Amino acid sequence: MAEAVTLQDVGLEVKRLQWRHHREANTRLGAIGLSLPQWDVLRHLHASPEASLHRLAVLTFQTDQSMGALAARMIDRGLLERVDGPGRAVRHRPTSAGEKLRREGSGLMNGVLGESLGHLSDAELSTLHALLVKAAAGKPAD
Repeated sequence: MAEAVTLQDVGLEVKRLQWRHHREANTRLGAIGLSLPQWDVLRHLHASPEASLHRLAVLTFQTDQSMGALAARMIDRGLLERVDGPGRAVRHRPTSAGEKLRREGSGLMNGVLGESLGHLSDAELSTLHALLVKAAAGKPAD
């Protein structure tokens, strides 16, 4: 009889998969001159063009200070530009070079994720997604 899966077993497998994704993503994105955090910023700006610097920090799991430093480096590289907006919120948008790298990086990321998750059926992916969202929300088990 197989041993019951523990919370630690599940946590370790989540971490192992995340580590695999990050390692491979950084390798492949590095080949086009992007880091995973830079691609993630471009991805989130594409999905939420009006996102403030603070919102980008939240979406990319960074502090406001580290997001500000990352945005400054991306501006220096010609990947982002500052945009005037309402109030004091600092907003950015990708340049054409940033948008080109976002698209290219998205293809690379689909390859990375496809190697580990691509063999799951649509129903399995949907179930996995729902379970991860539920776990991240901290909801008690049904």
